[in-house]
Amino acid sequence: MREIITVQIGGAGNAIGDAFWNVITHEHGIDFKSGRFCGTSQLQLERVSVFFNATASQKFYARTICVDTEQGQLQKLFGKSDIYRPENFVSGTESAGNSYARGFHTDGAAILEDVLNNIRREAESVDSLQGFQLIHSIGGGTGSGLTALIMASLVDEYPDNLISNYVVIPSEKMSHVVVEPYNAALSIPSLVNFSHLTFCLDNEALYHICSQNLRISTSTNEHINHIVALTMSGITTCLRFPGQLNAGLRKIYVNMVPFPPLHFLIPGFAPLISPKQQQYNKGTVSELVQQIFSSNNLLCAVDLRQGKLLTAAGIFRGRMSPREVDQLMTNVRNKNINHFVEWIPNNIKTAICDIPPRGLKMSATFIGNTTAIQKMLKRILDSATAMYRRKAHLHWYTGEGMEEEELTDAFEQLKELIDTYSRSAADEMGEAQEETHVSCAFCTKAAAER
Repeated sequence: MREIITVQIGGAGNAIGDAFWNVITHEHGIDFKSGRFCGTSQLQLERVSVFFNATASQKFYARTICVDTEQGQLQKLFGKSDIYRPENFVSGTESAGNSYARGFHTDGAAILEDVLNNIRREAESVDSLQGFQLIHSIGGGTGSGLTALIMASLVDEYPDNLISNYVVIPSEKMSHVVVEPYNAALSIPSLVNFSHLTFCLDNEALYHICSQNLRISTSTNEHINHIVALTMSGITTCLRFPGQLNAGLRKIYVNMVPFPPLHFLIPGFAPLISPKQQQYNKGTVSELVQQIFSSNNLLCAVDLRQGKLLTAAGIFRGRMSPREVDQLMTNVRNKNINHFVEWIPNNIKTAICDIPPRGLKMSATFIGNTTAIQKMLKRILDSATAMYRRKAHLHWYTGEGMEEEELTDAFEQLKELIDTYSRSAADEMGEAQEETHVSCAFCTKAAAER
């Protein structure tokens, strides 16, 4: 069996990870509190080893490492459920203080070896390791800095295994920390160089889904984390259950990523409607297809109409005809041909799993690789450069042993990534074209000085 090791890092990573395990334990018929199987079908156990380990007494525990530089969030998980292995909790003594430099150079570096030892133990206990799943935010210090350290080490030790990241992207409208743009910009190089699949999550889009789609008047982190967990469950469903069409982690990577740097993906989920709206919902495949291509159902604040889709995938769950699914997805592409790049002729894929999620007859998960994501990346660059021009808050980073060059190099890589996405929107990648450059005056100046 092709197993996956999960690493949940920082406060956001552990909160989302907890919601994810809550969802998939129910799908596999495992009691979340005790870790005992209480399901009704052997199909639930057929591929349970992808994410779970089993003890001799047939008790299941999550193959996950819970990491944080402080103990606060981990204490909430410790003792909450028996699916968490006590040895797999790794924490430091002090918070990274919302600083990438502390997560990378000091507090995070102090616990890195403990994290890697836990990962090695889990890797040695599996038959055929498929890859790693990292859950984190790039707005905080631990989720950005320590994650970069972990990813670099994983690439060195496990070069043949895939790394997929579920990343919470900071948003100006939902920002709680002034230096989030710095942390996010410094995280981009590690995501570009070490990650194979980066699923972008945006609190702004998630709050919009809660208020507009689900009609929740006061949305909480629990609501948001549950939506993310449902989407993660949808993305991984074909790894965990047999179905009419199956897509492994490597198949997703091969089909979704045309060039290594262009692996920043937008996830979506359907149905995301309120209980009152459900009575007017027909519950058809056609409605699911229509919803997953709507910006209202995307977990990142990106408008698909403002860019071109390089690749797109729909993962469907429930009893449905593969022929109908393929036809509907092809129709979407044909009707919106101007929003798909021409140099990838067959760039829309489908996967089907017979087993629906809990409480639904059918669902669909969307994965899109779109050039419209450059707007989100440019937002991070603009926010970070606005502070950097005045060297605002920079002493919190250089004081922890970080060189100023690290920041300017990160800006240059971010700018290059934006340019690459911009160029990929052209009808033919090889043709001579006028490139759209992002204004970043100090990047040019820094390069000239070096």
